[in-house]
Amino acid sequence: MAAQANTEILHIEDNKFRYTLREMKRSRGLYLLMAPFFVLFTIFTFVPVVMSLPMGFTNFNMVQLPQWVGLDNFYVLFLEDEVFLKAIQNTLIFAVVTGPISYILCFLLAWLINEMPGVLKTVFTFVFYAPTLAGNIYTTWQLIFSGDTYGIANAYLIKLGILNGARQWLTDANYIFGVVIVVQLWMSLGAGFLSLRAGLQGIPRDRYEAAAVEGVKNRMQELLMVTVPAMGPQMLFAAVMQIVSSFTAGDVGRTLTAFPSTDYAAHTIMTHAYDYGSIRFEMGYASAICFVLFGVMILANWGIKKLLGRYLD
Repeated sequence: MAAQANTEILHIEDNKFRYTLREMKRSRGLYLLMAPFFVLFTIFTFVPVVMSLPMGFTNFNMVQLPQWVGLDNFYVLFLEDEVFLKAIQNTLIFAVVTGPISYILCFLLAWLINEMPGVLKTVFTFVFYAPTLAGNIYTTWQLIFSGDTYGIANAYLIKLGILNGARQWLTDANYIFGVVIVVQLWMSLGAGFLSLRAGLQGIPRDRYEAAAVEGVKNRMQELLMVTVPAMGPQMLFAAVMQIVSSFTAGDVGRTLTAFPSTDYAAHTIMTHAYDYGSIRFEMGYASAICFVLFGVMILANWGIKKLLGRYLD
């Protein structure tokens, strides 16, 4: 009996494999179009990531050959590197604040835009997605939070009587972290936002009609009982993208403020890795930092998958 069951399982797996091969052959033109991206992704992303994992256990300065040091890098990280401990604290706070808020904003804006007429959908999708494509956007924020009375934020707050004098938004440790969070939230409508927009457009209208027959009476009930359950894959993808962007944030603080920022107020794990990898060229130590960040992101993604897994059935 067991042998027969194993034979049936092998037969099913063989059919799946044959079906996959047949579909790949039929879609070979599409795979050919994707090939340049996958080649570049493999060379410049996948291979470096795989190489960095064992490199975290070495002392490598890019001039001499790597020297195996075992857990020494991790020992220094957690027991001697006070800046790294500050970076962990900043990263966790940053991720806990910006991750959920930006995820909720992505979903709500995608839902509201989906309720608009056709032309307005396209316009507002571009308006909210455009900041993630802008290269010089940090210059605008530096003008807004300039530390003199000509800075836009200072000028308006002084005019309204909220402030008596100019605030040093980008150099005072009391304000730096809040400013970085605001800018990160404004720039957070990226690939996750687009995936949610696509998911909302792909929900068949007959689901809403069937829900109305079953007693769903308003838009909020539609959102909770029809829309959210129908968008499991898109919601999971958007959540993963927001987690990645929150935990790997470093460019915002490094570009807006001095490097390093005052009292390391905007110093994140990614900023610490940039410091040791791109400035000091201590690649083994930088790889150890990235190894820790990778582990934290894996745990966060596992938690999100557990939380949203019921919508993937």
